[in-house]
Amino acid sequence: MESLYILIPIAILFVIIAVVIFFWAVRSDQFEDLERQGMNVLLDDDDPKADKKPQAEQQQKNDA
Repeated sequence: MESLYILIPIAILFVIIAVVIFFWAVRSDQFEDLERQGMNVLLDDDDPKADKKPQAEQQQKNDA
């Protein structure tokens, strides 16, 4: 029972901190563009020629 006198204020403090962080994120436009990062993964086209050249150099170094 005595531990509740410590745990309840700590829980309330955590809730207050979470609410403050949430409102800070909303005010600083952290949730403004949620689609862009997901689309960057889909639209990220790597140059296949650029990828093959370092691999060939790696194989030559490994063969030597």
